Amino acid sequence: MRYKDYYATLGLKRGASADEIKAAYRRLARKYHPDVSKEKDAEEKFKEMAEAYETLKDPEKRAAYDQLGSYAPGQEFRPSPDWSRHYSRGHDGQAEGGFEDFDLSSLFAGLAGGRGRAGAHRAERPSAGSDYEAVVRLSFEQAFHGAEIDLELSVLEWDAEGGMRRVPHRVKTRIPRGVTDGEKLRVPGKGGKGTRGGPDGDLYLNIEVAEHPLYRVSGMDLYVDLPLAPWEAILGTSVTLPTPGGPVRLKVPPGTRAGQQFRLAGRGLARGGGTAGHMYALVRIEVPTVVDDRQGALYRQLAESSNFNPRAHLDPEVTR
Repeated sequence: MRYKDYYATLGLKRGASADEIKAAYRRLARKYHPDVSKEKDAEEKFKEMAEAYETLKDPEKRAAYDQLGSYAPGQEFRPSPDWSRHYSRGHDGQAEGGFEDFDLSSLFAGLAGGRGRAGAHRAERPSAGSDYEAVVRLSFEQAFHGAEIDLELSVLEWDAEGGMRRVPHRVKTRIPRGVTDGEKLRVPGKGGKGTRGGPDGDLYLNIEVAEHPLYRVSGMDLYVDLPLAPWEAILGTSVTLPTPGGPVRLKVPPGTRAGQQFRLAGRGLARGGGTAGHMYALVRIEVPTVVDDRQGALYRQLAESSNFNPRAHLDPEVTR
């Protein structure tokens, strides 16, 4: 059979701790999971690292793997007679080392079936289910208010022969209100089924939120443009402003400037039991592009009677 360096597959050195093995697997799973990865050959790489993790996470399988020795990846090798006598009982008479037709993963799958000395004890041990990962695309409204979603996943699972196959996995879960783009949610117990009484795995959701035509998100705060006519900014006015929670009435004081912000407290994103963000209305002065003769005359009259100079700070006499 051909040797596979399971430690190198996970980017680890021999002697890595159980926590390091688990952390390496989770890091690579996020990178190569076929449902979320854009990497080339992601599914094949995911299968390779899943095979490596399946062996190294189990103390008995890892001990058996370490006892095989170390070879160059892809090198043909044969387990020693001592290894065969100790670990391979139940491989249909292969105790004398006749493993030419075996794949390395099949060799260790045999240990999981309880047919070897180590496997006989492991068969009674509980095993946790696999963790799954999926991308969830939400509208802005779903993210703001929360939503109940149905996910139809196609996941990779180990089969009885120690190989991997794709199986459907349907999940119904609640997305809490106030989630943001790029956030990662953990849904406990919605991953693969545990065996022999082991806990079910978890489901990790990578959240993508569509942009809204009016609102811009910054953390838990929202920003919206507030267009005003010049006379509204000068004289003051009252406007109805839309917010995700419903329209509000906003008083604009006289002399409002372009770029000025008005804060609407608590009108941003909110989490259950947490403090809500705010909404900020950013003032933009809109100038009419078409005026009739009467309006033009009034603007000229205003220009002639006003002593306001918006460029006073650019006067060379002032800047010397």
